[in-house]
Amino acid sequence: MVVTAAKPHKGPPESGPALRVRALEAILTEKGLIDPKGLDALVDTYENKIGPRNGARVVARAWVDPEYKKRLLADASAAIKEFGFSGLQGEDMMVVENTPEVHNVVVCTLCSCYPWPTLGLPPVWYKSGAYRARVVSDPRSVLHEFGLDLPDTVEVRTHDTTAEIRYLVLPERPPGTEHMSEEQLADLVTRDSMIGVSQPVAP
Repeated sequence: MVVTAAKPHKGPPESGPALRVRALEAILTEKGLIDPKGLDALVDTYENKIGPRNGARVVARAWVDPEYKKRLLADASAAIKEFGFSGLQGEDMMVVENTPEVHNVVVCTLCSCYPWPTLGLPPVWYKSGAYRARVVSDPRSVLHEFGLDLPDTVEVRTHDTTAEIRYLVLPERPPGTEHMSEEQLADLVTRDSMIGVSQPVAP
């Protein structure tokens, strides 16, 4: 669903659970039980590489296969399952398509519902109170902070992911990619472009 929201407000300070995680990480590091750099690399791998690669394959297929794109927009859950991506937090999916006239962005206003099977781990900012409030009330400012400035003629639609349905943005295919293979196209698709806060990488 497309949502509207109240006045923007600054996000709350870091929550109790987040503070406890930081304290636990500090203790384990001090005792030499974990390597912070190794932990950061592991999180980065699952957050930005392995997980989003699934969604990138879906997007690339939709860019090159018009029939698959039709199936994806009509029944995203079934079309995504063709790749074997389904399961907990990915059962009920909806794909919204970016066009020259409409740009879509995804948020979970209540908590941090997120399509794990297609996008991997949710980024920290996606779960923050500031993002969840501001992207609904003032999406253009939030997109600007991510480095994405859209013309005034482009309508920005914010979609609220819930426990019942999770959204995936189908970004526009970058110009100048007509010669590229499906695999090469997948390399241009980022996690953030499938959330809607950025565009795919230029070739």
